[in-house]
Amino acid sequence: MGKLDLLVNNAGAYHTQNFGEISVEQWDETFAVNVRAAFLMTQACSATLRTRHGRVINIGSLGGIRPWATHADYCASKAALHMLTATTAKALAPEVSVNCVAPGMIDQGESERGSQTLERFAEKTPIKRNGSAADVAQAVLFFATCPDFITGQILAVDGGLALA
Repeated sequence: MGKLDLLVNNAGAYHTQNFGEISVEQWDETFAVNVRAAFLMTQACSATLRTRHGRVINIGSLGGIRPWATHADYCASKAALHMLTATTAKALAPEVSVNCVAPGMIDQGESERGSQTLERFAEKTPIKRNGSAADVAQAVLFFATCPDFITGQILAVDGGLALA
């Protein structure tokens, strides 16, 4: 429609693999999806976003804040996305605000995540439940509508799981 006010970079690749078993191809794929795609989309949209005083919201992860031994490629790529958020916030300021939502365990009703895993994470979380897609969407809506004075921020949406 000729107007671009908001870019949400929400692509993500996630693997569970022991550190010594991660292939170079898997590492590269994870970084291509989790970081390079966000960089390329933001770069492609930046001129229009600047003229519209738009916003960029990246979807990071608690894994970019806390290390998980069986997710080295994922954690490293999400940490890189968090840093990309900060550097892009500086590069596109003052016209564009750039922020990041970093979800913890989100119950998406996936069959691959067993109920025992979900229960284990809910028990570790001070709120005593896992997050939902609605929790993440509300955080994205916050950054989409908050004062443009808020930029370069990483918002953990994890029910306090990072405190565990």
